[in-house]
Amino acid sequence: MTIAVQQIRIGLSRKQPCSYIKSKEERVAIVLEKEMHNRDNFEMLLANGFRRSGNTLYKPQCDTCQACQALRVSVPDFKPTQSQKRLRSKGKHLRWEIRTELDENWFSLYTKYIEARHSSGSMYPPRETEFFDFAQCQWLTMHYLHIFDDDTLIAIAITDVLDNSASAFYTFFDPDYALSLGTFAVLCQLDYCQQYQKQWLYLGYQIDDCAAMNYKTRFGRHQRLVNQRWQG
Repeated sequence: MTIAVQQIRIGLSRKQPCSYIKSKEERVAIVLEKEMHNRDNFEMLLANGFRRSGNTLYKPQCDTCQACQALRVSVPDFKPTQSQKRLRSKGKHLRWEIRTELDENWFSLYTKYIEARHSSGSMYPPRETEFFDFAQCQWLTMHYLHIFDDDTLIAIAITDVLDNSASAFYTFFDPDYALSLGTFAVLCQLDYCQQYQKQWLYLGYQIDDCAAMNYKTRFGRHQRLVNQRWQG
């Protein structure tokens, strides 16, 4: 069950080509009420399928498609797969820490990631101002999970930390590193959530037809928001 949000005023964006499924159009519902833009209400809205981009709270509101499904992992029930256990073992020499400021080497890592993985996307070419417009939020304390190999920064996972949950907002990493750092970052976020007794880790939207997203479904036990009910 989720909390009803029928009384919240929303606006609808213009339709545009879908970023994930060719031949589809996308648009999003945007929360208009400024009083909803705070830490407590954000956690409630996450439980109702919303995400954030910068200060903006949104969720997909497409006319003919419901492919985007919010996905969250039950932290107390999480059990790593054999593949995830092997990844943890291979990465046991790595260390992670949460900071409220970015490491001084963050932009060179971000640039390498965008140029290698997203050179045709909206974040290319990488710019600091556009990154901060997208990532930072005026009404949240920023948390950046840094992963290091010795003293070398290899990944950063922006993590929105709330009272009962955390939200994996955005991750970038060294694309040449030998391990699956995207999956490893989620494992670190789950470790953090277990350490601070969070109930949920939100992983954003799952689109089954998008192969790049399917790693999310390997984290169990997870739930999907289908017709405004969490299932799984």
